[in-house]
Amino acid sequence: MFKSVNVRLRNNRLQTKGKIKAILRIWIYIVLIIGAVSFILPLAWMVSTSLKVDRQIFVFPPVWLPNPVRWMNYVDAINYIPFLTYTLNTLYVSTLSVLGALIFSSLAAYGFSRIEWPGRNLLFILVLGTMMIPLPVYVIPLYVVFRNLHWTGTFKPLYLRFWFGYPLFIFLLRQFFMSIPKELSDAAKIDGCSELGIYWRVILPLSKPALAVVALFAFLYSWQDFLTPLIFITKQKMFTLSLGLQQYQAQHGATEWNLLMAASTLMLLPIVVIFFLAQKTFIQGISLTGLKS
Repeated sequence: MFKSVNVRLRNNRLQTKGKIKAILRIWIYIVLIIGAVSFILPLAWMVSTSLKVDRQIFVFPPVWLPNPVRWMNYVDAINYIPFLTYTLNTLYVSTLSVLGALIFSSLAAYGFSRIEWPGRNLLFILVLGTMMIPLPVYVIPLYVVFRNLHWTGTFKPLYLRFWFGYPLFIFLLRQFFMSIPKELSDAAKIDGCSELGIYWRVILPLSKPALAVVALFAFLYSWQDFLTPLIFITKQKMFTLSLGLQQYQAQHGATEWNLLMAASTLMLLPIVVIFFLAQKTFIQGISLTGLKS
């Protein structure tokens, strides 16, 4: 009798816990859906506005489905400013930024994670400390340095910051490199590999997810950067996309909002495509970095 009562009580407790977990799961899904919708709404509004005629943009209540759908806004957006020239400039800067981030940040991360030398941890802490310094704080001395090097008015200030090691990328790659077993490096040394050989033949092939994260972040930062081109680029033919989009507001007295949204959609498109193509590798790299301190 007592056993049957205990069994019923245990079953009731299990059912209660199951109901509580189900309710919590439902609320978690609700919060996630609300968050996803709040992030998607601005993107949906941008795409919707890019297909509207002028009279539909500021009407109330808002029109989400344009009628008529004006695809010519994208053609007009490309012809409104030298859009293709700005795209090539941005692609050039972004490609060099990605290459610099992958090569030099990975070399610095290898030195911080796989080679023992005095003061390594202290210097790494100082490197991390630079992450807390925003660009406006040191933009004036940075401008003076590049001006003395006669690099203002060129693309060099836009991508060379990634060629001297980027603190966030060094941190991400260091954490990933430290999760790779030391025995692999020891075995390579026994086979006669130098430190550069271990870095190139052992560490980098095993670090593709982390390298993909760094490449995506470097491309994203460089592709959408506005402040650095605004400071260092002086010729209109060298404008990047983010700086060129400002011309939609400065070209005439009134802003062509449908053309601006069309150009912004075209600017965002490569980032979305790259993310979806490398989504699996990107998420794997994010989940695996930082597992070992």
